[in-house]
Amino acid sequence: MKNIFLKKNKEQFIYRQHPYIFSGAIAYQDDDIEIGDVVEVKNKQGDFLAVAQFHPGSLALRVLSFQPVVINDTFWLKKISQAYQLRIINQAQLLEETNCFRLVHGEGDFLPGLIIDMYDTTAVIQCHTIGMLRQVQSITKALIDVIGDQLTHIYHKSADVISKEYMVENEYLYGDKPTEVVAKEHGLLYQVDIKDGQKTGFFLDQRQSRKIIQSYVNGRSVLNTFCYTGGFSISALAAGALSVHSVDQSKSALAILDKNIELNNFQDKDHQSSAMDVLAFLKENSQQYDVIVVDPPAYTKSKARRHKAVQAYKRLNAEAIRHIKPNGIIFTFSCSQAVDAPLFYNTIQAAAIETGRQIRILNILQQPFDHPVSIYCQEKRYLKGLIISVD
Repeated sequence: MKNIFLKKNKEQFIYRQHPYIFSGAIAYQDDDIEIGDVVEVKNKQGDFLAVAQFHPGSLALRVLSFQPVVINDTFWLKKISQAYQLRIINQAQLLEETNCFRLVHGEGDFLPGLIIDMYDTTAVIQCHTIGMLRQVQSITKALIDVIGDQLTHIYHKSADVISKEYMVENEYLYGDKPTEVVAKEHGLLYQVDIKDGQKTGFFLDQRQSRKIIQSYVNGRSVLNTFCYTGGFSISALAAGALSVHSVDQSKSALAILDKNIELNNFQDKDHQSSAMDVLAFLKENSQQYDVIVVDPPAYTKSKARRHKAVQAYKRLNAEAIRHIKPNGIIFTFSCSQAVDAPLFYNTIQAAAIETGRQIRILNILQQPFDHPVSIYCQEKRYLKGLIISVD
């Protein structure tokens, strides 16, 4: 491995075991280091600090290990095995009532830049860095070795998150192309579009919240905004919701929602869909609901645009509050990493003040255990949610 040397006193980042090292900490480096190379990080005296992947730019190094290690098939087998065992040991329902989960969650599994999601017997790999992209064959081999006969397909889906200049193609790395992928969550069935759907095909980070909402919807009217393929909608229908209205701009997502209703034999339940912008829907529609889900996409990925994101969250939640019946419930979320929990909570408070209604926080929600957060990199606790009661 080639070497990168840090400036004096910059090794403090390593001692804190944070996985990121920025370019300003680098004193000098060996010649001909290429993007995605695995390097040894050393202090100015040449003492070992970490093994990392190199990426030109501000965030120059992502740490794979704080101990000397060779990044080979054995390394990947150990890492994937550890991640798999963490999921199985901590949740007996996985592979029983629920067979879809996040197997590798980047920094939370000490593999920054790598996401692996499981949908029944299909694994979807998403590499967010060139370093991980260069390791995809070893990662594939490790998945096959760890999961064995329970794995039938591996799909590589990185084209949307890697710069176009690298001409990455999404493709099956293992197994014949399946006709469709159907996953099971809390006993409910969901068709997952791993090829053209958002992220890896489904929002696994809301599994916990989709279960919790079932305690609030029996005999009540529900509005699910930004519904995508209907995770919250199907869960609410299963729990006895009086009616469910699902809203999303994507007609293709709503088409899959219709298939999910059929998969679960909910055709006789009161459900309707609207393919339109959520804020426009709320402004044009005067109907009020007992329960509303507000789960928008990330409004910003950078701190530079955080103010606009906060204003957008405020407008959206104020409209939702205006559409809730007295003693109604709102599940509201932000998945914008740049908007931390205190700022998000203050934004909901500002929306409440604007509407003039009395609001209480009933619960605080976050990403589930299969989206772990390294205690040394807590900025990756990206999903924030509140259950609020509106008088």
